[in-house]
Amino acid sequence: MLSLTKGRYRARFAETPDDLLAAQRLRTLTFRGDADAPLDADAFDAICAHVLVEDTRSGELVCCFRILPLAAGREIDRSYSAQYYELSALRDFDGPMVEMGRFCIHPDRRDADILRVAWGAMTRYVDDNGVEMLFGCSSFHGTDAEAYRDAFAMLKERHLAPKRWLPRVKAPKVFRFAQRLRRKPDLKRAALAMPPLLKTYLLMGGWVSDHAVVDTHMNTLHVFTGLEIRAIPDARKRLLRTAAG
Repeated sequence: MLSLTKGRYRARFAETPDDLLAAQRLRTLTFRGDADAPLDADAFDAICAHVLVEDTRSGELVCCFRILPLAAGREIDRSYSAQYYELSALRDFDGPMVEMGRFCIHPDRRDADILRVAWGAMTRYVDDNGVEMLFGCSSFHGTDAEAYRDAFAMLKERHLAPKRWLPRVKAPKVFRFAQRLRRKPDLKRAALAMPPLLKTYLLMGGWVSDHAVVDTHMNTLHVFTGLEIRAIPDARKRLLRTAAG
C-alpha cells in the first residue's frame, strides 16, 4: 500500500467510499469553482486507484489524483484520454503505462510541498511497478485560447510529441495551436500561464499533443501529455526519488 509522509503532508491510497467521496468533493470545488455544484464523478472512478494528499495537522484533503494502470499501449483505448484523442500511435508502446488524471490541489492552498509530495508518491508508484510511461490530460482553466497564446506557442516550439507517438484529432472542438500559431512565445508570460502539473511534466522531458481540446463540460482547454520514464534527466530522477524516499 502506498504511504508517504513528508513534513506536514501525507500521501496514501483511498481505501473507503468516504475517501473517494472526499476526492470527488475536492475535484468539484477545484474544477467547478463551487462545492455545491453537481459532484465530479464518472465511470472511470470505479476502475482507478485514487491518491489522497492530506494535511497531517488538520486531516484536511489538500490534493488528489487518480491513476489507471495499463499493461502496455495495446490497452490505451481503455483510458480516459482516449475519449478525446485518437491514440492509435501509442498502441505500439511496449511497456507498462499509467494514466494520471483528475489532478487537483485545493484552491486555497499555495504550498509547493503539496505538489512535491504528490509527485513523490507518483514516483514511488512508478518505481515499484516498473512503469515506463505516464500520460494524461493537462488542463488550462477556461476555454479562451487567446489567454494562453504564449503558453501554446512555447508548447509548439519546444514540447510537441515525437511523431511516432503524436495523438491525432478526435474531439469535435479543438484549438490546433501547432498549425495556427506563428508567433514566438514570450517565455515569461508562457511560464506564468502554464498549469503547475503540465510545467512539472515538461521539466521532466514530457511532451504534448499538437492541439488542445476545448472541453466545455469541464470548462478547460486540455492537451494530451506524455512522459517516457527513461527520458527523465538523471538529475531530475534523483530529485524525484528523494521526494519519494
